[in-house]
Amino acid sequence: MEQFVKNLIDFGTNVCGKIVLAIIAFVVGVLLIKLIKKLLGKAEKFSKLDKSVQSYLKSFISFALYALLLIIVIGILGIPMSSVIAVLASCALAIGLALQGALSNFAGGIMILIFKPFRVGDYIQASGAEGTVRSTSIFYTEIITVDNKRIMVPNGDLMGSNVTNYSCEALRRVDLDFRVTNDVDQNLVNGLLLKAAEETENVKNEPAAFARLSGVEDDTYIFTVRAWCDSAIYWDVYFALLENCSKALADNNIEKPEDRIAVRVVRED
Repeated sequence: MEQFVKNLIDFGTNVCGKIVLAIIAFVVGVLLIKLIKKLLGKAEKFSKLDKSVQSYLKSFISFALYALLLIIVIGILGIPMSSVIAVLASCALAIGLALQGALSNFAGGIMILIFKPFRVGDYIQASGAEGTVRSTSIFYTEIITVDNKRIMVPNGDLMGSNVTNYSCEALRRVDLDFRVTNDVDQNLVNGLLLKAAEETENVKNEPAAFARLSGVEDDTYIFTVRAWCDSAIYWDVYFALLENCSKALADNNIEKPEDRIAVRVVRED
């Protein structure tokens, strides 16, 4: 009986010692991981990398370090790694099926870093989301919409769909259509719209602005105005151009079709 109690005490002491040591190792490991990530962010060579690469590497390194910490803690607890590997191997098929989507997103993140369809700070439209890219992690890309909503888009979906990048080129073209009644002088309207476009602030002289009749519908003329500007100020130019062209038409009493009321008189004999 005394031997049993002694063995039980030794066993409890041993187990408790391992648990305490594992907890200490876990806490110290977490602090070290945070320190490594902090030092990595301040490293000169790392700071020179593209922001998309930075966010992805931070996410990947963090994941790898926590996985290594988990293995160390398991080793301290005295759990044979061969047993752990055997259990993982027996569950490999189930884990693979369960993580199929995650692996696809992981591969998608790598493809994004290699082919760079967009970078952090770009304004994109893809997979039903539209906004500015804030970061790209191992599995997801974070997009901030114009009304400040956060959308987490799986990387696999991004690489499997069309991505429209509105920020990758230095210049963008603003396209606007104006509908007027068909009893106006086409040359007059062309001249007014072209002058308004050319006088709009931040509109480029080259490529030159454009204004022409582009369509006819019943009693309606459709005029198209096109102007080029820097991509970064697209929306400023868009609204300024819309205001200037609309004002030019209004100042010259050029009416929209909806401003008129058509009255049809039917005579009965």
